[in-house]
Amino acid sequence: MKFGIDYGHNCPPDTGASGIRSEDVMTKDVGTRLMQKLKAAGHQVVNCVPSSASSVVGSLSQRCNTANSSNVDLYVSIHFNAFNGSANGTEVFAISDSGRKYAQPVLNSIVKLGYFNRGVKNGSNLYVLRNTDMPSILIECAFCDSEKDMDLYDPEKMANAILEGLTGKTPPPPPPGKDPNIVKLQQALNRLKITDKNGKALAETGIKDASTESATQKFQKITNLSSDGVAGPITLTTINQIFTKPILRPNHAGGPAVRYLQFRVGVDTDGVYGDSTAAAVAKFQKANGLTADGIIGPQTWTKLIG
Repeated sequence: MKFGIDYGHNCPPDTGASGIRSEDVMTKDVGTRLMQKLKAAGHQVVNCVPSSASSVVGSLSQRCNTANSSNVDLYVSIHFNAFNGSANGTEVFAISDSGRKYAQPVLNSIVKLGYFNRGVKNGSNLYVLRNTDMPSILIECAFCDSEKDMDLYDPEKMANAILEGLTGKTPPPPPPGKDPNIVKLQQALNRLKITDKNGKALAETGIKDASTESATQKFQKITNLSSDGVAGPITLTTINQIFTKPILRPNHAGGPAVRYLQFRVGVDTDGVYGDSTAAAVAKFQKANGLTADGIIGPQTWTKLIG
C-alpha cells in the first residue's frame, strides 16, 4: 500500500500550536517514526510535508498536490490539538466512508494508550481532506496544552498505535538492547570459567539469553545458591566476594568461595576445605608452577581467575 504521510505544520508560516509541548516537534517526531515503521512493514511511503511555503494555504496546497500527484492510496495528516488546558483526548477526522474505515481503527488504537475517546468527526471544513483525491484522515493525537495528555504522551507508542490502526498489525518488538549490567555478568562468568549448558563460553553481547541464564544457574548451583538463573543481589555479591580473592586455608575456610575453588580443582563442592580439597589444590599449584602449600593466596587466585 502507498501511504501519503503529512506531519502537520513544520513549514513557516504554517506552524502549529504551542502548549506544554510544541505541536511542530511532536508531529514531526511521530510522523517520522510512522514513516519508518510503514517502510519496515513493506509499504510505500510518500512524505507530503513541503520544504517551504509563502503562506499557510500554500503549505496546505503543496501537501495535497504531493499526495495527488503521487497517487497515494491513503493520505494521513498528523496533528496535536490545543484549546484551554482542560480539554483532552484523541479525535480523528474524515469526510468519506472510505476515510472513516481507517479513521475508526486508528482512533481505537490510540485510545488504548489511555487517551479520552473524542470520536471520529466530520472533517469537511479541513483543507487537506477536501483537496485530496484519495481516502484521507486527519489525526488529532492529543492536546499539547493538556497536562493529562502530555503525561501520557510517548512518540514511539503513538506511532505504533497509528501503525496498528492503519495496517491492523502491531510492529515487531525492537531487538533487545545491549544492557551494560548483562555485559558485566557475562564477563564475570567468563572470567570465572563458568560455561553454559553446552560447555561454551558466553558471548559478551549484553543480551540476556538462554546461554547466560544456564551459566548463571551453573554458578548458583556450584556456590549453593537458589538456582533460578537470575543474577540477583545475592548472586552478584557472591561473584564479587570471589573477585576479592580471599585467602583460603585448609580447615580454616568455607562457604561459596571454597565451593567455587572446589569446582575449579575438580572435587566435590561441599564448601568444606578438607584434606581432599587441599590435595587437589596442591596438585593444581604444582601444575601451574606455584608453591604447592594448599593455601589460596594472590598467586593461586591469579591462575584461577586472572
